[in-house]
Amino acid sequence: MKILVLLFTLAFTAFSFTPEIATVNTSESTITWRAKKVAGQHHGKVPITSATLDYQNGKILGGTFEMDMTSLTVEDITDPGSNKRLTDHLKSDDFFSVEKHNKSTFKITEAKTSNGKDYQLTGDLTIKNITKPITFPASVTVNGGKITATGKLTFDRTDYDIKFRSGSYFENLADKMIYDDVELDVKLVANE
Repeated sequence: MKILVLLFTLAFTAFSFTPEIATVNTSESTITWRAKKVAGQHHGKVPITSATLDYQNGKILGGTFEMDMTSLTVEDITDPGSNKRLTDHLKSDDFFSVEKHNKSTFKITEAKTSNGKDYQLTGDLTIKNITKPITFPASVTVNGGKITATGKLTFDRTDYDIKFRSGSYFENLADKMIYDDVELDVKLVANE
């Protein structure tokens, strides 16, 4: 009898700690990229194709998001021809090789928080089929049953074999150099 009670308790405990999966609303969620060079900077969007948040007792425990690299946009260049040139170049093998690697992903492996609002998220960022761990601060708010998670993730593009005009790999670039750090401003919106 004691064994049955113990098994029931273990099963109930395991069941009660299984996080709920909150599906992220991709139309309300955004990822904005920003890259800097000596002579300025560019920014744009990368659409989210799917995302989830593991959520329990008012806290995020994990989650994932997937980005559609084929639909990457440039938002700061208004001239259609110049915009298309930069967009096509970013999709080329000099940068994200989207023909071969049309998706990039991030998977949370650890979510630390003391108050359920301010987080230190660690996870695996996969770009061009290369996965590297990354840690960044994030904020979570819950309002009217809606969970909003925001954070700024910065990655070194050379870790993902994106070396075009990198000062870490090429000399004498002068004002043609592009900095290695790329910022992603992430906003995920889901229902509680």
